[in-house]
Amino acid sequence: MKAMKLMLVCLLALFIMLPQAAEAAWQPQLAIGLEKGHEAINIRLPQGGQACLGTSSKPVKEFSAGSQLSITCRGGHLLLNGKQMKGSEIIIKAGAGQEQQNYYFTFNQNDYRGSAKVIIKNGKLTLINLIDTEDYLAGVVPEEMPSSWHKEALKAQALAARTYALQNRGRHEADGFDLCSNTHCQQYLGMKSETQAATKALEDTRGEVLVYQGQLIEALFHTDSGGMTENSEDVWGSHLPYLRAAEEAEKYTKAWKNTFNAERIASLVSKQGGKDIGELKEIRLSTLKIGKSAKDRSASGRVKQAVFVGRKGQVTISGNDLRSLLGLRSTMFNMVLKHKQVLVEGYGWGHGLGMSQRGAKALAERNKTYSEILFHYYQNTAIKKLY
Repeated sequence: MKAMKLMLVCLLALFIMLPQAAEAAWQPQLAIGLEKGHEAINIRLPQGGQACLGTSSKPVKEFSAGSQLSITCRGGHLLLNGKQMKGSEIIIKAGAGQEQQNYYFTFNQNDYRGSAKVIIKNGKLTLINLIDTEDYLAGVVPEEMPSSWHKEALKAQALAARTYALQNRGRHEADGFDLCSNTHCQQYLGMKSETQAATKALEDTRGEVLVYQGQLIEALFHTDSGGMTENSEDVWGSHLPYLRAAEEAEKYTKAWKNTFNAERIASLVSKQGGKDIGELKEIRLSTLKIGKSAKDRSASGRVKQAVFVGRKGQVTISGNDLRSLLGLRSTMFNMVLKHKQVLVEGYGWGHGLGMSQRGAKALAERNKTYSEILFHYYQNTAIKKLY
């Protein structure tokens, strides 16, 4: 997997340096983990296909249209419909005379473009979808952004999702694949998610990615910034020159509220801070003003830290830890203690880094192009066409 990732990096670097020419047929293939830790994997082949073992291109089995496959493992070997195969890896792909480009398989009633790969990992089965980047993105973009939104916002999302996927290829190397199919990487449910509008956005930006000084960026995005995005060091702790706090067209968006029992808050922060503070008496946190920093707030106004004062002592908890502890939508909030209750009122949804999806929608509706939207959120970057 490391060798494969190194090869991809070299190829991407080569294509970045090439002049803008006619579209190339080549595009990266991604390995998307659909399921892992299973005793059995059941796959349906609407078009039929063939099975190959490991890296061999020689088929060991041909299947007719509509075939049902049951893959299990025994003694470190795979069993295909009860028959033992040699090795711990099998690939189901288009058969002789079939076009791999239009091939798909069915798993858990979802159709997935590309091939199916099953491997044994820690004695259990992992199902992987081997798929070209653009086909993968066709199932991702509609899950990450509503297809009814403005076409320029969709194009910005398409380019951000493509950059994120290629930059993070190999993120799940230890699991045997590149990216998972949930929100830890990007939500991916296969062909059922595809829409005409999202596919058009992908076609209009085919092969385009965001780079900073010639390198793919970490194209992070989130639902709603609340009014201003964040500097990378205030979330990650490390400075990235293209992830700078950016003001939105609208402020104090996506408002939310939570109410907690003060005793529960005292217990949670005591455990987190490693010190029993006793009964909660005071919360020290300055008032939120979007775009105004303070000792306890970042440049955007998000909480950097809050002090919880109890009868037995006090602890300081970071905004990120508070968001995790309390399940808050963001770190852009006010927090006050009233009558043995802690009231939390905030804005936005997500970590606040990179592109705000609702912010992108607002900019698109103000006649901004997808490139203008992207450069607003990913500063000092450039758009390059890889393929």
